[in-house]
Amino acid sequence: MSSIKQNIEQVMAEIAAACEKCGRLENSVQLLAVSKTKPIAAIDEAIAAGQLAFGENYVQEGVDKVQHFADHPQAMQLSWHFIGPIQSNKTRPIAEHFDWVHSVDRLKIARRLSEQRPAQLPPLNILLQVNTSGEASKSGISFDELESLADAIAGLPNLVLRGLMSIPQKAEDYDSQLTAFRALAGAQQKLQAKHPQLDTLSMGMSGDMEAAIAAGSTIVRIGTAIFGARDYA
Repeated sequence: MSSIKQNIEQVMAEIAAACEKCGRLENSVQLLAVSKTKPIAAIDEAIAAGQLAFGENYVQEGVDKVQHFADHPQAMQLSWHFIGPIQSNKTRPIAEHFDWVHSVDRLKIARRLSEQRPAQLPPLNILLQVNTSGEASKSGISFDELESLADAIAGLPNLVLRGLMSIPQKAEDYDSQLTAFRALAGAQQKLQAKHPQLDTLSMGMSGDMEAAIAAGSTIVRIGTAIFGARDYA
């Protein structure tokens, strides 16, 4: 059985190959290790292998991990990303403990995150989650709502609007994957005319990473390929 270190090396090699194929620099794509449901020991192993950015979906679990690693020798280099759905009554711990939030799709949530961000911390990096496929079961705003929400969030004092995120409808073929990711990248390019600081596209997971990188992804979210299958028991 391969180790977490070997898994990270394999994923990084796949990122490098995807970047080379589409003429991008390897360091233009960040690997976000999705560590939800995984124990502290697994994250420790990933950090030892050089992985410093981690994504969590569940608020209390994520906060516990952030607090655990607050005294780690590399604590200042670690980056914690909240990537799950956000309930209004859970915004405070997210605002207080995370560096990035990928899943903002309502102005109410953004306002609460801004109001609850501690003054001693730098502004919280925000990505807007877009429902690129229009599926009712998926979170995210429509393309039509995107500009007005971006304009409103850009004016909030303790947030920095950095870009967009999506979890597109699952597609097995590369062309369908690429079409969905290019739609998000196109939306970001339009927004950059008014919001030039938008430099981040969080899109792509294990099954569609190559297409996401070809479309311009700057963060790929990989979990199982690094940590193994999850146990939700």
